Amino acid sequence: MTLEGIALALSHLALQGDLFGVAAGPLGSADPVIRGTLASMAGILGFAIMLNLFNAFIRRKLVDQSKFRRIMRETRAWQKERMAAYRAKDEKKLAELSKKSAYMSKLNMEVMQMNMRPMMITFVPLILIFYFVLPPLFSYTVALSPIPLNVIPGDFFQLTCTAEQAADPEHVCEEENAVYFWAWYFLSSVAFSGIIMKITKTSMDLG
Repeated sequence: MTLEGIALALSHLALQGDLFGVAAGPLGSADPVIRGTLASMAGILGFAIMLNLFNAFIRRKLVDQSKFRRIMRETRAWQKERMAAYRAKDEKKLAELSKKSAYMSKLNMEVMQMNMRPMMITFVPLILIFYFVLPPLFSYTVALSPIPLNVIPGDFFQLTCTAEQAADPEHVCEEENAVYFWAWYFLSSVAFSGIIMKITKTSMDLG
């Protein structure tokens, strides 16, 4: 799964709580199939890599990478040139570049369509696996972080257990800074998505 795909998934679906009345409470199982920290971490890492490879394969099949890179180079060069003209207060250059705004908007729309094409195929199976295949396999928490990872305020995007949650005997967290199963998947997917995109030549990095 690419970083864009993960962000889209996390922005639209609940990570903890009720998902269409199907999954209540944090994702994971009190009686998981795969037990133990090392086995769980390795298993989730394997799923993250496998799903990233699946996403990259679909992207290679559906997106013309040569055309994609050509458009990206052209739009980025135009944006860089326009920014330089703006900083230099070169009104003549800005007026000249503004004439290409409609064309550049068309190219940006084409890039968006290229990105959406593989996502329309991969989004549903990835979400089904994430919500209905992985939770029964793994425990609620699968690792222990030396520091809290909850950098975003609020309860929606908690990566690790808080002290209050660990102190609550009814909560799934047994230890402070324990890493939720979905959080380890998220971190693993983000860590390997860039590497896999480079290996499969589906990266958006033009360097």
